[in-house]
Amino acid sequence: MATSQAAALSGSPGSVRTDQWHLTSLAADQALEVSQGSGVIVAIPDTGVYPHPDLVRNLLPGIDIVSGGTGDGKGDQNSHGTGMAGLIAAHGQNNDQGARGIAPEAKILPVMSSTSDNRSSSDDLAKAIEYAISSGADIINISSAGSSSPRLRSAIRAAISSNILVVAAAGNRPTDSEVGYPASEEGVLAVGGVDRRGNHAAIAVTGSEIDVVAPAVDIYSTSINGKYRKGTGTSDATAIVAGAAALIRSKYPHLPAQEVAHRLTATAIDKGPPGRDDEYGYGVIDLVAALTADVPPLGFESVSAPAEGGASTTAGAQQGDDGQATRRGLVTLGVIVAAGVGWALVLRRRRRGDDPPPRISR
Repeated sequence: MATSQAAALSGSPGSVRTDQWHLTSLAADQALEVSQGSGVIVAIPDTGVYPHPDLVRNLLPGIDIVSGGTGDGKGDQNSHGTGMAGLIAAHGQNNDQGARGIAPEAKILPVMSSTSDNRSSSDDLAKAIEYAISSGADIINISSAGSSSPRLRSAIRAAISSNILVVAAAGNRPTDSEVGYPASEEGVLAVGGVDRRGNHAAIAVTGSEIDVVAPAVDIYSTSINGKYRKGTGTSDATAIVAGAAALIRSKYPHLPAQEVAHRLTATAIDKGPPGRDDEYGYGVIDLVAALTADVPPLGFESVSAPAEGGASTTAGAQQGDDGQATRRGLVTLGVIVAAGVGWALVLRRRRRGDDPPPRISR
């Protein structure tokens, strides 16, 4: 089940960019000076992706798992999948017109795994993920939340084992009451939402599985038949986070998927109670910091220096303290120690208005 409420808008290429408030909120222009997502493939198992003028150059041939499309994933009778694709990788049109995605040079692999009424089975989603793995996807954006099945659990775990970052929506109230699958799966980056003021979005499900949050209210993007849509829900927030991950994977092509997720959580702007919490996870993603900050690798802090308050990284991850490991331990990759070289500082949690994160001396 897709997790987004949307209204189709006719709109114009000239006005939609102004309406994309999340780009300004996340300082996307500054981030694009560092990376634009080139060389990264993001798979989108969804309702298909319409070849919108703002997106068509980044659209790869895909596949239809369910009937109703053209066979290559490029038919969308709903607009949900097209909207997610646009949030990730829309390149817009000339003169800064049209919608723009977070990573406008990333490639989209469209997989129609949901019907025109936005419904899909766990096994159809599993087939879509299996296809994404075999097709060389670097990131899989799952803007849906529901139940699991043995095949779906196996597919998600296979993707994680294949060094693919799986980003999934937590779910929307009132339809969902808890974090759905696959966001609840260990190793998946679970995404919640915030509103225009940066506060928890009322529609977004909360829970101990939430890793990060992103804008989720009144999010403008591409739609079918060359039109635009305005969506609200964790679907939209998830696509924005997948775009952020594409920027990181492009700039750091040899960085393992779990370390990409770690960059997003370690540099997120803390909201709510200090440290990780059930509404915001580790905080609101910070595109520029995720691309530029010196972030110690997973597992390093616990042997190099204590986090604030003296708690180890492992304890912080388990108890929601100030450790820099992602929640649920997104597969610690080990400790890297070079002779005579060490980390003098560890990243601290940041709150809006703080100075930039400290540079890490080596």
